[in-house]
Amino acid sequence: MKLDSKIPEGPVAQKWTNHKNHLKLVAPNNRPKIDIIVVGTGLAGASAAASFGEMGYNVSAFCYQDSPRRAHSIAAQGGINAAKNYQNDGDSVYRLFYDTIKGGDYRAREANVHRLAEVSGSIIDQCVAQGVPFAREYGGYLDNRSFGGTQVQRTFYAAGQTGQQLLLGAYSALSRQIGLGRVKMHNRHEMLELVKVDGKARGIIARNLITGELERHSAHAVIIATGGYGNVYFLSTNAMGCNVTASWKIHKQGALFANPCFVQIHPTCIPVHGSNQSKLTLMSESLRNSGRIWVPKKKEDAEAIRAGKLKPTQLEEQDRDYFLERRYPAFGNLVPRDVASRAAKERCDAGHGIEANDTNEGVYLDFSTEIKSKGKQAAYGQGNHNPTEEEIIKLGKKWLEEKYGNLFTMYQKITDENPYETPMKIYPAVHYTMGGVWVDYNLQSTIPGCFVAGEANFSDHGANRLGASALMQGLADGYFVLPYTVSNYLADEIRTGKISTDLPEFAEAENNVKSAIDKFLSNNGSKTVDHFHKRLGLIMWNKVGMGRNEQGLKDAITEIAQLKEEFYKDVFIPGSANDLNPELEKALRVADFMELGQLMAMDALQRNESCGGHFREEYQDAEGETLRDDVNFKFVGAWEYKGADISKAELHKEELNYEEIKIAARNYK
Repeated sequence: MKLDSKIPEGPVAQKWTNHKNHLKLVAPNNRPKIDIIVVGTGLAGASAAASFGEMGYNVSAFCYQDSPRRAHSIAAQGGINAAKNYQNDGDSVYRLFYDTIKGGDYRAREANVHRLAEVSGSIIDQCVAQGVPFAREYGGYLDNRSFGGTQVQRTFYAAGQTGQQLLLGAYSALSRQIGLGRVKMHNRHEMLELVKVDGKARGIIARNLITGELERHSAHAVIIATGGYGNVYFLSTNAMGCNVTASWKIHKQGALFANPCFVQIHPTCIPVHGSNQSKLTLMSESLRNSGRIWVPKKKEDAEAIRAGKLKPTQLEEQDRDYFLERRYPAFGNLVPRDVASRAAKERCDAGHGIEANDTNEGVYLDFSTEIKSKGKQAAYGQGNHNPTEEEIIKLGKKWLEEKYGNLFTMYQKITDENPYETPMKIYPAVHYTMGGVWVDYNLQSTIPGCFVAGEANFSDHGANRLGASALMQGLADGYFVLPYTVSNYLADEIRTGKISTDLPEFAEAENNVKSAIDKFLSNNGSKTVDHFHKRLGLIMWNKVGMGRNEQGLKDAITEIAQLKEEFYKDVFIPGSANDLNPELEKALRVADFMELGQLMAMDALQRNESCGGHFREEYQDAEGETLRDDVNFKFVGAWEYKGADISKAELHKEELNYEEIKIAARNYK
């Protein structure tokens, strides 16, 4: 199979404009004759469904939640990037483009990333028009903050819970189209199979999660916008229902799965606390603007803190190791996520962790310096040029509360500790996945008519995503890319007519789903789905986590294959197919995770280099930084499914060509 990325000719800054100018269109009077399916209604899916509804197409949208408002996008806290340069600190489309490529350790497609940077400003305009309540500065401009991997302020935010506000904006646009009858919403439905007719995507088989009924839905194009696969690790920052099923089903139908080993570990999560935990809580990366990350310099102090004999506030400044500021003076606490995460792991592995959990893993995020600095500024602003320590702290806390109040409240409710008074405890956890379904420049998979948007595709971030770029990509794809590229595909479908769900291909796909369900329900096993998912998660975290090596990856491949076999033999699913059955839902998803986990380990094993979130311990420089091999591994690794034995999967390579950016070793020092 030869991969054709369909990247347009010409300078990178003109590719998208020129491409749009030559795409085919569908006349408004023809659009009602065409059906589009959108699976997933987070930011990417909701914006796409709303856009196509607005254009006049017939849209059917699907989500497994009881409402699109419960999509995982709503949990994004920190912000959304855009090259507006409101602060006049040197930002530009080129700078956002460059920072994203560099942040992804030179493993992203130039053309896709530049397009993302180009449309970023339009996203903010769109969202402001929708009424998204972005924070504003004194002069009325939208406020910004910095995120890891940049030296400018380009992250727009809304009261610390940006994903919620952006999703409400997209949801309102979607709801309008539902009200007009242009979008038909299928809540509590899960896609379990893609239907192909004559090689083209022509529909899906979905399960009604309330009644258990299997439904056939046809369309002229299918858009997958179902997010990432971080829950393969069991413990992650994702919502519990997040899964890989829709992406994996199209993978098994011929869509290639690209760079599965590129997984982001987020540095600012509340540490693991107890072995029965099923979810990790993300604390926004924006907190790194104001908080300083440290551990005790002396191991004995760390031990005393873990034992409860010493409080962090009792440690003098000279006894604290601000390790990010020490290692990366140019960026300090604002190094990219993968760099910050590994640095925290290194300190904890060396015995300096501060959390009294099973692994002693945790570091401090301390706001005391910021409280004093902002408190003093606030006092001066009020005309008090000689404030007391008490006044400074009071005003500093007030400034923090305005900026991050809801996040601090959430942290206190979870941990019963006041982050204004004592440093937050944080530790890296699985978050975003940069790998996903391979797509070309038009966001079309290797299956004609099957498009993939947002986190579900691989395209825009390389080996590491800069913070606040997930919301940017989801909305860019849904509002500003797919309306052009899908219409270009659909221009050849106006004479096709309604696609019947009575075709034999639909019957075959439905029977395949029914057979898989029956197999699980008749399995007379003894262990729960979660039992197997947790075991899979431990293999993944320990051997395909922040640090990977050849032997560990080989062991993981073998162990996952054995676990998969045991899973099918010994999993127990109570209840029936014709009813609400969450255990059945989980079993179908974990079955896909088993196969994906093995592929992730295989992908990590073949990539004999370190880059971004993929850190092979054998490939690091003298200072513990990633050691890329640009001669042999400057490619997208796209895997073709070759059957249930994942070891038979075939690797295809898309070479990455850099025309505008000079490749160099990443340096944040």
